[in-house]
Amino acid sequence: MHNVEFPASVTERKIKRHGTDHPFADLDPARTALVVIDLQNGFMMHGVGHAVCDMAPKVVPNVNRLAAALRETGGKVFWIQNTHDEACLTEWSVLNSYTSPEQTAKRIESMSEGTKGHALWDGLDVRPEDEAVKKYRFSAFLQGSSDLPAILREQGYDTVLIVGTVTNVCCDSSARDAMMLNFKTIMVSDGCAATNDEEHNAALIAFYLTFGDVMTTDELIACMHANADTQTRKAS
Repeated sequence: MHNVEFPASVTERKIKRHGTDHPFADLDPARTALVVIDLQNGFMMHGVGHAVCDMAPKVVPNVNRLAAALRETGGKVFWIQNTHDEACLTEWSVLNSYTSPEQTAKRIESMSEGTKGHALWDGLDVRPEDEAVKKYRFSAFLQGSSDLPAILREQGYDTVLIVGTVTNVCCDSSARDAMMLNFKTIMVSDGCAATNDEEHNAALIAFYLTFGDVMTTDELIACMHANADTQTRKAS
């Protein structure tokens, strides 16, 4: 697991700006979606993947714990699958223009639908009531990348928890775009995986200071249960 370290000055700046270190700790679980980014064999399985992150399998237990807690308290889990199609070659040609032909071919092989690389990691606790969504860019919330923002709005979700891989690319870009589309957004510090601690922490700190909240799995599960109990008491 990553060694997450935020300098005291970062937390102090957050409190000065927002009045609290965790502005979204009052989340309503029933309006919260767990957005699991790219936990696929293509990013986790050596010999299959084109961009394997060795830390990614280590966050799977926390992702499963969050999924279970959110389902129990009324929220929903969305499994996001990075996907290549033929349109990517022309509509996202800039990616391929600075990637070697060998790496491009490997990405196509591991991210095309129906391949082993495109499939979700076997250790994930995927349930029938969950929903899978394909994305065609780094961010799941970028216009034209996926239907996720519309799906979340149609189903009444206003808060998203971001987990998956890698922290500083697809997770971070998804989280930033989610915030700018008016979703309350929380990156889960021990539910995201990067190549190393430095890149992981840099992404989380930058996001935390400006775009949203960063919390641990344990903190979020405690919030879910406490807030679900509060909502129940209000309704009774």
